[in-house]
Amino acid sequence: MRVLISGASIAGPVLAYWLTEYGFDVTVVERAPTLRKTGGHAIDLFRPAMEISERMGLLTTIERYATGTAVLNAHRPWAARPAHIDNLKLLSTISDRHVEIMRDDLSEIYYDATKDDVDYRFGDQLTAIGDDGSVTFARQQADRFDVVVGADGLHSGVRRIVFGEDVPQRFLGGYLSVVSVPRSLARDGEMTAYFESHRVALLYTADHLDDARAVFLFRPRQPLDFDHRDTARQQAQLLDALGGMSAEVDRWLQEVHTTQAFYFDAITQLEMATWSRGRVTLVGDAGYCPGPAVGGSTSLAVYGAYVLATELARADGDHTRAFAAYERFMMPSVISSRSLACTNARTIVPGNNWGIAAFVGLARLISILPKRVTQSVARLNRRGIRLYETMPLP
Repeated sequence: MRVLISGASIAGPVLAYWLTEYGFDVTVVERAPTLRKTGGHAIDLFRPAMEISERMGLLTTIERYATGTAVLNAHRPWAARPAHIDNLKLLSTISDRHVEIMRDDLSEIYYDATKDDVDYRFGDQLTAIGDDGSVTFARQQADRFDVVVGADGLHSGVRRIVFGEDVPQRFLGGYLSVVSVPRSLARDGEMTAYFESHRVALLYTADHLDDARAVFLFRPRQPLDFDHRDTARQQAQLLDALGGMSAEVDRWLQEVHTTQAFYFDAITQLEMATWSRGRVTLVGDAGYCPGPAVGGSTSLAVYGAYVLATELARADGDHTRAFAAYERFMMPSVISSRSLACTNARTIVPGNNWGIAAFVGLARLISILPKRVTQSVARLNRRGIRLYETMPLP
């Protein structure tokens, strides 16, 4: 059975790995000319994604590339000195099995695990998909596949071809930007954070990186006139939104003019009721993005890819039966992730000083209390911060 996957970031290679393990003939097409190196931010892998990676034999490699951010130094508008927070202890409260890793590193690890067994075709993209699985590409010859999977992110081309432009989505009120800056601006093992009403700026690096990453989140009073393809305008909007926060943040922002890696997008949630149509289905952010940086979308993408591969194997390639089972299994977790992302979007970027004080104060309390106490309390919130600990694996 031939399967075509569009997208070689996270969900695509994980899906390709498991489908190959189950005996499927897998091709991955990626629009970028090479494996993407976008200078992305650090992402979190929670328990389900950790266990899936362990089953792939990749956990040791992933842990070797962990960011190692041990301390969070949180600056607040009213305080002369930052609050020092135990970042590792804070994350252990959220998940018993967790690693923070740069997105580019994780993508490369998954790609390396599949490149010898999967037909990767870079520098091309799908332009049409027929009901019989026939596909046309922008550059190569037309072909036919039994199943086509869109694993091509929030702005999925496969989703646009099959479901059209008008799919249900929800803007969560904020924007996320990541800028590559000189490593000398960061401190090893530490994250520097500045909080103000409706905006947050973060800076960190990792042992193996030769740069640092400045991450900016903000919630303007009105949605921006935003085009995800217009980088120059995005940079101007970022400078306007975050300028004047502090002298240190202004120094980070100066790198926008010369950076080799810049990312900017709206924090948007997809709310599709189904991700499948005919021989085509979607996985990860292409189908059920809960919101970049606020909903654990990377772990959800790894999880969804594994579930989809498992259901296709169980159904002996009957895509109709497999897609239905995949959606039944995934939908409860997706709905819960959507709800968590809405809460996080407000909590991580507080709207006033009371919100900042509550967020930083809780983080400091977790740093002080014994780990067994904070974890015991957190386990009571199975649909909140401990959501990913409750997701079952096939």
